[in-house]
Amino acid sequence: MQPPQDEACRDKAGDTQWSRPECQAWTGTLLLGTCLLYCARASMPICTVSMSQDFGWNKKEAGIVLSSFFWGYCLTQVVGGHLGDRIGGEKVILLSASAWGSITAVTPLLAHLGSAHLAFMTFSRILMGLLQGLYFPALTSLLSQKVRESERAFTYSTVGAGSQFGTLLTGAVGSLLLEWYSWQSVFYFSGSLTLLWVWYVYRYLLSEKDLVPALGVLAPGLLVSRHSRVPWRRLFRKPAVWAAVFSQLSAACSFFVLLSWLPTFFKETFPDAKGWIFNVVPWLVAIPASVFSGFLSDHLINQGYRAITVRKLMQGVGLGLSSIFALRLGHTSSFCESVVFASASICLQTFNHSGISVNIQDLAPSCAGFLFGVANTAGALAGVVGVCLGGYLIETTGSWTCLFNLVAIISNLGLCTFLVFGQAQRVDLSPSREEL
Repeated sequence: MQPPQDEACRDKAGDTQWSRPECQAWTGTLLLGTCLLYCARASMPICTVSMSQDFGWNKKEAGIVLSSFFWGYCLTQVVGGHLGDRIGGEKVILLSASAWGSITAVTPLLAHLGSAHLAFMTFSRILMGLLQGLYFPALTSLLSQKVRESERAFTYSTVGAGSQFGTLLTGAVGSLLLEWYSWQSVFYFSGSLTLLWVWYVYRYLLSEKDLVPALGVLAPGLLVSRHSRVPWRRLFRKPAVWAAVFSQLSAACSFFVLLSWLPTFFKETFPDAKGWIFNVVPWLVAIPASVFSGFLSDHLINQGYRAITVRKLMQGVGLGLSSIFALRLGHTSSFCESVVFASASICLQTFNHSGISVNIQDLAPSCAGFLFGVANTAGALAGVVGVCLGGYLIETTGSWTCLFNLVAIISNLGLCTFLVFGQAQRVDLSPSREEL
């Protein structure tokens, strides 16, 4: 009996781990891909002040545009992870990147289609969220299948550093483009770079023969059927799974709130400050911190420390310590101190890459993409609420302190849950095979 087409594609895509040269090539490529994803994602927050002036948006309307991304983002997380598990995460990433790069490049055109600027921008952000929602679950699936367990934390944290590098690149170049040209140029810049990256991956790492079989199972793969190999009941009966989901929710929500509102905070609180400083420095220091967290995590485990002890340590830094510096942002009137506190908070949040993000691969490597999709869906939903609530609190109170208090509360709720219930034992195996 012939195996189903989707099973054959998945076996071909994910059963063989990368050699060291392949791992190095893909790590660098995916680092750049993550960078460009955040270039496209951060373009709107960077341009919000200028666009608000052009279109007459207030804080609530700007909050609607900023948060609308997460409405789309939360809808495709599970789909992205499931497709990554079935047809290969690299194919899902390439197809989605080609679409979001195109949307980013034409965003200025959408903004001027008519007088309903708010509606068009909200629609474009929802569509952007739908497309980018596929990326990280597919990435998690890809790395769980292709990277050796002893190197996952370093590889994931290195690739994850692209989120800070992309925000840094958009902050630096975007600030200059805003000053020299207009907000439209920021979208042209990030969209065109993404499409160039897609061409490179297709030309040198994948090919038509890799993509055609994947497209053959793409449509039926959009639904997670009851015949899939995801052990639904076994997964969601485990407190450790729920702890991972809630901790990822907290980490994602806290990061999204800061990503969305920090540029506006600095622009309004310190109007004479140079945009390239506060849009660059926090993300610049976060890049080596992300790589260091992965190195430290793998080193501690190789030295004999229990995996769950290391994961909880990383989360203690990524959620607990980072929230202290976020709190300090609301209680200083110094620009230098604000940049230091923002940098420390963003920098320490990168330790989440070596904590909860890798913990999901510890729990269920056979369906890590699916499980990460579930966790990141929860984080995206919380991001919608958090970004909107942040805009409401700022508009209502006239103070930024409430926003940073919100970030601290969310972070510490997730940390406490993970410290109490988190585990690193596999839960995707049948009881007779479970590693105790």
